[in-house]
Amino acid sequence: MKTIGALFTLLSLSTKVAAFAPATVSQRSSSALLSTVDDKTEVREYFNTEGFNRWNKIYSESDDVNSVQMDIRTGHGQTIQKILNWIAADGDIAGKTVCDCGCGVGSLAIPLAQMGAKLSASDISDSMANEAARRAKELGIENADFYTSDLESVTGKYDTVTCVDVAIHYPTEKMSEMVTHLCSLANERVIISFAPKTWYYVFLKKVGELFPGPSKTTRAYLHEEEAVRAALTNAGFKVEREEMTATNFYFSRLLEAKRV
Repeated sequence: MKTIGALFTLLSLSTKVAAFAPATVSQRSSSALLSTVDDKTEVREYFNTEGFNRWNKIYSESDDVNSVQMDIRTGHGQTIQKILNWIAADGDIAGKTVCDCGCGVGSLAIPLAQMGAKLSASDISDSMANEAARRAKELGIENADFYTSDLESVTGKYDTVTCVDVAIHYPTEKMSEMVTHLCSLANERVIISFAPKTWYYVFLKKVGELFPGPSKTTRAYLHEEEAVRAALTNAGFKVEREEMTATNFYFSRLLEAKRV
């Protein structure tokens, strides 16, 4: 879920952001007692209701966005473009199978399908998956299948597996398990983005938590880059390319790992 994700945007004092949604005080005090199931339920409910309306607007060409939302749109767009540039440079995506986990409104899946890939794209939110399918149909795309599923339930084998701005919703202790599952789906490569855990981004997160706001309804998790790389290595993959996107309100580390 790029909208879930990722996520991956770390701070907003007035509105919920893409890759980082600070928890409220009550949420923080009880977060240690809540399970991943609670996180998934929270994310699913948010992105089927208020979150869908918010992020569908951000991930569109609508002018009805504020400056923070525009910055998030720009950052997310830069991450997507970096992936497309990698794939275009390889020149071999036509006819290949791609699984986009957490597809959101199709920001990555749709252009990949337009490049000739055979897409299987899922999102935990019915609203998001349906909107992605609607956009694809409007563009006449027939080589993409959009459906509703949480990441852990996705099955099959694909040449490339992508998961952009989704890890923000996974607790630290579940991150390695998530990466391992993504790798189990990939024959050739995995492309993943996440909000990196550095002292600076941790500081921004804490500042953001001082301004919870009514719309910040999902918890957010930063991840140690070394831990993500270790999970990829343990699954038999090697990082071949990497990028970092940083705007005022969006921060995302992007890794491409290939099976060795």
